[in-house]
Amino acid sequence: MKEFEIAFPINRDFDMGQARAEAARAMGVKPDNIGTVKIMRRSLDARKDIVYRYRCAAFRKGEDTSQAEYVLPGYRDVHEAENVLIIGSGPAGMFAALRLMMEGFKPVILERGKDVRSRKADNAAISREGKINPDSNYCFGEGGAGTFSDGKLFTRSTKKGDIREVLEQFVLFGAKPDILFDAHPHIGSDKLPAIIEKMRECILAHGGEIHFSCRVEDLSESDGQWIASCSNGKSFSARNMILATGHSAQDIYEMFFRKGWELESKGFALGVRAEHPQSLINKIQYHGKYQPGFPPAEYSFVQQTEIDGVGRGVFSFCMCPGGVLVPSSTSDGETVLNGMSDSARNSRWANAGVVVSIEPEDVLSNCPEYSSYGPLALLRFRQDIERDMFNFTSSLKAPAQRMMDFCRKTPSADLPQSSYLAGTANAPLHEMLPPFIFTRLKYALPQVNYKMKGYYTNDALLLGVESRTSSPVRIPRDPETLQHISLKGLYPAGEGAGYSGGIVSSALDGIRCALKIAGK
Repeated sequence: MKEFEIAFPINRDFDMGQARAEAARAMGVKPDNIGTVKIMRRSLDARKDIVYRYRCAAFRKGEDTSQAEYVLPGYRDVHEAENVLIIGSGPAGMFAALRLMMEGFKPVILERGKDVRSRKADNAAISREGKINPDSNYCFGEGGAGTFSDGKLFTRSTKKGDIREVLEQFVLFGAKPDILFDAHPHIGSDKLPAIIEKMRECILAHGGEIHFSCRVEDLSESDGQWIASCSNGKSFSARNMILATGHSAQDIYEMFFRKGWELESKGFALGVRAEHPQSLINKIQYHGKYQPGFPPAEYSFVQQTEIDGVGRGVFSFCMCPGGVLVPSSTSDGETVLNGMSDSARNSRWANAGVVVSIEPEDVLSNCPEYSSYGPLALLRFRQDIERDMFNFTSSLKAPAQRMMDFCRKTPSADLPQSSYLAGTANAPLHEMLPPFIFTRLKYALPQVNYKMKGYYTNDALLLGVESRTSSPVRIPRDPETLQHISLKGLYPAGEGAGYSGGIVSSALDGIRCALKIAGK
């Protein structure tokens, strides 16, 4: 095998004939001796000419190609197999279920929310009526929070498992094969629901169970069995249980705290959602060379800040090109924002979280009143900021301020149009955010302009608050067994447990827990 790179203009399809000729040159053989050419990675390069760069693997005729292939294990019939409880049907829960079926175990998924199709109606009611179903919204329900957040699959790290298992299954259930090699793959919030439905059908067809509107209200252990008592009056039991409830399942943390089960405060990130015209981001990232038909431009940045000798990162999070802003509140009286994009990414706006890394000591030193909450200190801090945002408008309208006005501590005279359907309210965000967060944002945003000239502009809108970047609580587990440090048979998994961030890393964490249960 020999790896090589080849580039094609962005508006030109991959030419296999030219790729085979390049493979022959790289291997020093005649083109007739080339067997398979496989695309390993595709990335957009806008530094000079606008091209896609492909990293490919070439094989001689007759050469073993297995090292570049991935064979997905088959799903087994598990109708009569041992049950494993899975709390939550986000990526950690769903991919744990799929892996358990490969290993011969029966997944029994308990999901507080509704099926993915019903979630759409509940989500629409949030923006249209300001009505929040606390169990079925942009965060809760089949597929989890990532379903309505663009479906970005950016994780490429192999530290926690083989990402090919995750990507291959997405393709199996209907995603485009491009995600197998794109540098920044995404599926789109319009495509993910159908894919998730097919995953559900697969789980049910092989003998697994999925119970919707089944919020777990209590967990207990008896005679080596875990018992989950649900809001619909039903109870389920199994020897092993995967807890994959997501970063917004605050009631699970509260239950652990009441029972005296170990929890830990965990750093997270909080800030604002920044919205620019997509045309401006295209101009910046394509260096003025953007043409219709090019993919909408993305961006990411990390800006280090140091205040009073303490260094913290300010970074972009969950960037949605051609996207819209959505309300991600999970209960009344709180305002939380997120972004999403459909597969075409064709809205007039680009948005991203611009957030500050926060460690427990940052909150406890700047806001010592939270120390009395123990491991829930950062959760309470987050909740209070979300409530303050809501109380400013007494609605789901988002407090908003133009970017340069925010940094200059100047009220905005007016606000630009926004994709946020619930509406915006002119607000002094520079006063509403805690000073230690505002100060870092104020420093970082103008600095980004040195890397992305034009990004720092009063045509950009900042909206509050972006706070569900990850969980502010960790459910501690043994690094070898992946079980809770004192609760045998309970496997905390995914973002809600504090061990992942994003669709792919959460799916990988669910798979790891499934393999531990299977004894592998």
